[in-house]
Amino acid sequence: MKKCNSLQEVRDEIDRVDDNLVELISQRSYLIRQAAGFKNSVDEVKAQDRIDDIMQRVRKRGIELNINPNMLSDLFKIMIDEMVETEISEFRNGGNF
Repeated sequence: MKKCNSLQEVRDEIDRVDDNLVELISQRSYLIRQAAGFKNSVDEVKAQDRIDDIMQRVRKRGIELNINPNMLSDLFKIMIDEMVETEISEFRNGGNF
């Protein structure tokens, strides 16, 4: 972690991290759209067991990093819900993104 020496430096670092987060979410979305091509049904797209595993892993990692696991759960729930809808659309279009 970088030790900042001014409020502006903190803000600049936050902006950099935010940009990285957006890029990582974009990468995740791209992979989700690819996954649709490997699935055989909408139920398989929804994959509740996989979602449960992700949520448990994220919460555990949050605890390890001293981040509120409830906040992470809320963020990931929003992201996963939206990406499942994207994947369902992709699946219905034949998985050819």
